[in-house]
Amino acid sequence: GGVDEFAPPEVYPYTKARGGWSMGEPDVEVLARGGYRCSLCDVRLPNSPTLNDHLKGKKHQKLLSVRTARKSQQEKSLFVSGFHKGSSNLEITDYFQTFGTVANVIMDKDKGLYAIIEMESTEEVEKVLSITHHCMNGQKLRVKHKENTEFKYIPKKKQDPGKKQLIDFEELIQALCQAVDVDEQMKQLLQLFELTDSEKMLRNLVVSLLQEVFLEFFPSCRILPFGSSVNAFDIHGCDMDLYLDLEHTKTFQANARSTAETEEVNGTKQDTQSESSILSDIDLETSTTTEVLELVATVLQKCVPGVHKVQAVTTARLPVVKFIHKESGLQGDISINNRLAVRNTMFLQLCASVDQRVRPLVYAVRYWAKQKQLAGNPFGGGPLMNNYAVTLLVVFFLQNRTPPVLPTVNRLKEIADEDDHCVIDGWDCTFPSDRSKVEPSANSEALCGLFTEFYKFYSQFDFAGTVISLRKGKVHLVTDFIGPESDKNLRLGPINIQDPFELSHNVSGNINERTGQKFKRQLDEAFKYCRSLQYQRKSNKGKIWGIVRLFQPLSSTECSPAHSPAVDYSPGKELSHGVLTIPFKLSSLSEKTRGKLHGSPDFREIWFNKVCHAVLYVMETVLECSCSWTEGNNVQTNDVKVSSFDGILNKGEDNFGLKRPYPVEEIPETSSTKKAKVESLQYQGEVTWHCAVWNRVWIGRRKMRRQLHYRTRESDTSTSVVISSLEIEKKVTEAILQQEENGDKSSPLIMFTLCAFLVGGNEDTRTMIRVSPIQQTALFLEFFHFLEYFVPKMTEKCFEKSD
Repeated sequence: GGVDEFAPPEVYPYTKARGGWSMGEPDVEVLARGGYRCSLCDVRLPNSPTLNDHLKGKKHQKLLSVRTARKSQQEKSLFVSGFHKGSSNLEITDYFQTFGTVANVIMDKDKGLYAIIEMESTEEVEKVLSITHHCMNGQKLRVKHKENTEFKYIPKKKQDPGKKQLIDFEELIQALCQAVDVDEQMKQLLQLFELTDSEKMLRNLVVSLLQEVFLEFFPSCRILPFGSSVNAFDIHGCDMDLYLDLEHTKTFQANARSTAETEEVNGTKQDTQSESSILSDIDLETSTTTEVLELVATVLQKCVPGVHKVQAVTTARLPVVKFIHKESGLQGDISINNRLAVRNTMFLQLCASVDQRVRPLVYAVRYWAKQKQLAGNPFGGGPLMNNYAVTLLVVFFLQNRTPPVLPTVNRLKEIADEDDHCVIDGWDCTFPSDRSKVEPSANSEALCGLFTEFYKFYSQFDFAGTVISLRKGKVHLVTDFIGPESDKNLRLGPINIQDPFELSHNVSGNINERTGQKFKRQLDEAFKYCRSLQYQRKSNKGKIWGIVRLFQPLSSTECSPAHSPAVDYSPGKELSHGVLTIPFKLSSLSEKTRGKLHGSPDFREIWFNKVCHAVLYVMETVLECSCSWTEGNNVQTNDVKVSSFDGILNKGEDNFGLKRPYPVEEIPETSSTKKAKVESLQYQGEVTWHCAVWNRVWIGRRKMRRQLHYRTRESDTSTSVVISSLEIEKKVTEAILQQEENGDKSSPLIMFTLCAFLVGGNEDTRTMIRVSPIQQTALFLEFFHFLEYFVPKMTEKCFEKSD
């Protein structure tokens, strides 16, 4: 009998006991099909260690404390009804105050028919209930215990990003497909997405309201909007980012205190504005960001009409106070340490005003990136690119057109007036405030062509090996940014975009390898489409054309990791060759290796040499494959002729000099002299090895790894030695070889070649390894699938291990 996939899982409540779990704990359930479920947090955990970590984690502990607090509140709460509709919170509080301290009163806001009264203690609750008849303002009250409700964690509903757009995607398609050409489509997209005049006016009114109120409490302060709502690339529903500038307020406070001290000495002290101000309770010069933001939150909550859901988020990378303007529904953030963001906003405003093609191009690229799930995370954070990073990619592209559409930041600095000189936090942020200072571009390319060239430019771009600099309008090698210089300590990643002013900030430093690979794949697809007639010409048959097809959302298939593009996985087809890809990742290299690469113009060749050594180590030492070089390899040995690694291979043997490896216990020792010779090899250009695999070392590795893990844990409980991934994988291979020692070893299972070559410069820096079978066998495809994942991962582990 099979298992019904749709049957509800059987669960058993468990609790932690000595060394494990026992029956009784209501929050943890053991699922019949394996794993656990925490009913409090509504999450499933695959195994005991994960469950342990979860129960000790912040989320679970916080919900435990919240549940305890809620239970305590329930025990001290009363449900009251029967009072006059419209009775105030104060009236109800005054009545129940005669029985004890009223901690809180929650009114039914919709109809005003009931209230929840929380007393200070359960004794006071019993005192209230001991009175059989309650009467307030002539009305008989019904008073009882608040009903006990089971605590259930309900995650906050994330706002649907689609609701922020006033135009449905289908409507957008219809509108854009009616345009005459691609240029008109892009201009129309801008008009459909940008804020209307009335929306801008509403935002200005909210800012004016905040400015007026905050001046009462923080004299001479300024509320400065920045970010998406004012940087010339606004869209419907975008948040309001506000910077509270307190520099003049600090001066005011210091002067007021100095004056007060002088008057106190002279005996002529009078009431001053600062004494009646909220500033009398805080020193802005010495207070922490958290203290000031909590004060800002208090002002917002108690003094600004129409503002609710105020929350001070003081633990974020950039601490802010969040709020919502109730009447307009606008969401806003107020920060106090973000002057650079205000300057960045002014820079983008200048770029948009210099050339009329900038705005429609940015809107189109940003919407494409959003639809392809590459950027524009509506919930913030995560591994996606932010809109600012995407905008800077467009600006950099326009700086590199011939002739340039936009000037470099250094050029803007040269033409700025003395009054435009600006330094923030030690960073030079100078550029002209007068747009007329910037000469119009001699570039006359149409939007249609620029859009195509954008994708061509970046589909042929080496993101991994370079850093984009808008200041100079060119790229730098990543190896220039791993030195000790303070302005070069970028957080390097798959895509590196240096902020035009804060030079130590990589604005795309948050994205991971998966997003980086997906971004490059989508660039290739977009460039391929932009060369088609379907992009360039309007359809006469009512089909989707122009930029619209680029905005089609990703399917689930497109979201999944792509296989090697050189591999044909069609059923029934023999695999002629496959390609392994090892991307250049600085983060995976050891400090010593990074030091060797620092400042080196030929860092790619140095890295490629290390990749070749690592790949050979993985194939020979970890997987116990036989490998030998072919004639004509670009291998330098510093005048030392070495034929192979570890003495396992003999060039005189058949099968291209491949000989079956010795059993594990019979492998001869490798002398330090020979090891030195091997390490002296320098791989260059294209390198080819003939290889053979004699055992099915790719089958059953996970099971064997698990068995070895338990065996090691049982035998080495007294030690705390951490075994590296490479050592573990070597042991897994050895265990598989021991299991198969009685098999036929007269000939290899698979014979194949590995051909490694370096790619970079005009595309992402990476090593490509072409894997080709020497003789076709049904096992090769299976083996290649294993290598496709295993070799890049283990090669990276080799880099981490190297010293």
